[in-house]
Amino acid sequence: MSMAANAVWHGAGRRIHMQEVGTRDGLQMEARFVPTEDKIALVNALSATGLAKIEVTSFTSPTAIPALRDAEIVMREIERRAGVVYTALVPNQRGAERAIESRTDELNLVMSVSETHNLANLRMARAQSFAALAQVVATAQAARVAVNVSLSCVFGCPMEGDVAEDEVFDWVQRFADIGVAGITLCDTTGMAFPSQVERLVRAARVRWPGLVFTLHFHNTRGMGLANVLAAIAAGADRFDASLGGLGGCPYAPGASGNVCSEEVVHALELMGYDTGVDLAALVAAARRLPALIGHDIPGQIAKAGRRLDLHPLPEGFGAIRERALAR
Repeated sequence: MSMAANAVWHGAGRRIHMQEVGTRDGLQMEARFVPTEDKIALVNALSATGLAKIEVTSFTSPTAIPALRDAEIVMREIERRAGVVYTALVPNQRGAERAIESRTDELNLVMSVSETHNLANLRMARAQSFAALAQVVATAQAARVAVNVSLSCVFGCPMEGDVAEDEVFDWVQRFADIGVAGITLCDTTGMAFPSQVERLVRAARVRWPGLVFTLHFHNTRGMGLANVLAAIAAGADRFDASLGGLGGCPYAPGASGNVCSEEVVHALELMGYDTGVDLAALVAAARRLPALIGHDIPGQIAKAGRRLDLHPLPEGFGAIRERALAR
């Protein structure tokens, strides 16, 4: 085992930046419309937890994603906390204009490194997506608004299978060439596995030391947290996660949600990492979700509590003890 891989078990105060995507990636998958005022209250609660970034909403067509049809109102009316970046998914030029008008701190643009997935998800070939997103990047740069690009299916496509590392890196380079400073490597459909993650993340960080890389994992096959640790071993320090483990992917049948925010923070805190997040406040926010979305959540910490959230003694414990000692 390499020294880097061994060191992952001992956080020693190393800073890990947690970025919440549940209010976009999670809520967009829900059948029940969460009222606008509840969305705003949820974002405000998350802002108070110490998260580095919150993906508040998506400036997509209300027809395409009716669950987020209130994007402008939500983005304009949330309470802004110093030190928190408020980002939003932007699919095109019109979405960028709406997001900028709504005072969005950062535009998150999305395309897939898989041609098949990009066609299925965005109805465009990759070259067409890049050309359209390059115009959005120019618009954001002119408005002095930050840009991040999320590349989908980096660790595999549910229709094509493995995606070559060279193919992934070609698209990273294209966006770096037009001045994009942030790249998210997305395990869109939960196909990533730890040794693959460690190898690809390490190679990306060596090749582009000036880029800010984020890792975005889903827990579809139960390897989400293991993949987070593999990425940390490779030097990654920024992760998307979703409150309660909400989320999914419409083009990956059976796909579960993103890695769960409170579960990742809980694990990293126990291992000695500094996430800057108030875990109790994050768990409290997760426990609000079932009432908002109308069903249970995948996340386990909201149900079982943190490791040292102790339970009361069973009824009659004193008598049990006395009988045991009297034997």
